[in-house]
Amino acid sequence: MNKKYKFDFELLNSFPEMCFIVSNEGAILDVNQPAVSKLKLNKKYLPKITFFDLIEESHHEKTLKFISNFFNSGKSDSIVSKLKAKNGALDVQFYFSQFSDRGDNSKYCFVLAKDITDEKKKDIDLLRFYRVAENTVNPLQITDITGKMIYVNKAFVHASGYTEGELLGKNPNVFSSGKHSKKFWNRMWNTINEGKVWVGEVENRRKSGDPFFTQILISPILDHDGKVTAFFGVHRDLTEKKLLEKQLVHTQKMESIGTLAAGVAHEVGNPLASISALVQVVQRSTNDEFVKEKLELVKNQVTRISKIIRDLVDFSRPSNYELQMTDINQNIQEAVEIIKVGAKAKSINFEMELNDSIPILPLVADQIQQVFVNILLNAVDIIIESPRGLEKDLIRVCSEVDEDQIIIEFYDNGRGIADENLAKVFEPFYTTKKEGKGTGLGLWVSYGIIKSFQGDLKVSSKLGEGTTFKITLPIHP
Repeated sequence: MNKKYKFDFELLNSFPEMCFIVSNEGAILDVNQPAVSKLKLNKKYLPKITFFDLIEESHHEKTLKFISNFFNSGKSDSIVSKLKAKNGALDVQFYFSQFSDRGDNSKYCFVLAKDITDEKKKDIDLLRFYRVAENTVNPLQITDITGKMIYVNKAFVHASGYTEGELLGKNPNVFSSGKHSKKFWNRMWNTINEGKVWVGEVENRRKSGDPFFTQILISPILDHDGKVTAFFGVHRDLTEKKLLEKQLVHTQKMESIGTLAAGVAHEVGNPLASISALVQVVQRSTNDEFVKEKLELVKNQVTRISKIIRDLVDFSRPSNYELQMTDINQNIQEAVEIIKVGAKAKSINFEMELNDSIPILPLVADQIQQVFVNILLNAVDIIIESPRGLEKDLIRVCSEVDEDQIIIEFYDNGRGIADENLAKVFEPFYTTKKEGKGTGLGLWVSYGIIKSFQGDLKVSSKLGEGTTFKITLPIHP
């Protein structure tokens, strides 16, 4: 078929796009009705202006250069530009096509201008959202309706510990802690599949295995028909908040036990003194060796109870010792020397890496040394109780300055502490030693002393790899 069709330009009045017939010189020979309406053109004045006059100033030079090249080449082409309008410029996509009039062989240009103002605005809004999403501190994720992740921002990558490539296409359960029941997740899915917003607190696991607590808001993404097409999740990191809550509970527990300890010390101290005096009287008044032996055992147990009470009292009441300028490194060295002379420490290698630039601090020297001795004694005990292979017994003590604080670390290569017991090591009367070998108050008292200096005492450990106690003390408390 090789039919030729002729039609009037008015046919293009039903087009949604603006259409123009333009001469090589830029004269506007005809326009359709959408162009007249959108640009508020008066057809009577069209002969007095050119098509170039309709181009917005900021795009004038670029568009004119493009049109000139088009007329020279004659090849159909397109360009994004702007047209002047009464209520502001319109973003348009120009499509140019050249044709000839068979009567006089004159060349003309057919111009179709598609209004892309709304599309441009959506692109800008999308770009703005992307920039905000990428740079916000809150982890963000988008999943498809099956739950597979199709977008994660930088904060999400950082918080989870996974790379973007390891996350995209995967279900968020890759970092599930397993702490939440199936019923918990079913309620979440039922809510968001109904097009509703779900909010909840979740404990996840980073790639490293560390806990990651977040409050999640999951919002369904709906299409024009209200159908769920994807899900948008916003995470608020609660890890630090949870840690602070635990510390607050621990501090309150310490305060309560301290108050109780003061009362117990008072109520138990007097009867113990009486028992001790009676034992000594009986010891002096008998010649029976069996009785003397048993009384000596009683006396030893009374002494042990008295020591526990003294530790309790030391912790529960404010210290009366005066602050004095204390050399931390010297204090550490003295504590290590005290421990090294003990029989149990003979086989242990002590290493010290002390920073000479550590400043003198206002502390109670006897108390801080008591902390060092307590930690070192525990390290010795746990090494002695650990089954040894070819590895040498080692205790390493390091000190360093980190900005406005001093850090002191005590490492031992003993058997380590199980994860479930780490949170208990600073609790009173908790001990992993055999019965009668320890009171379980040493670390508790040490924790209280460090806190009184506005510092912090933490422990990290892995079974079979050893334990590290980390003390931080402010340089300017």
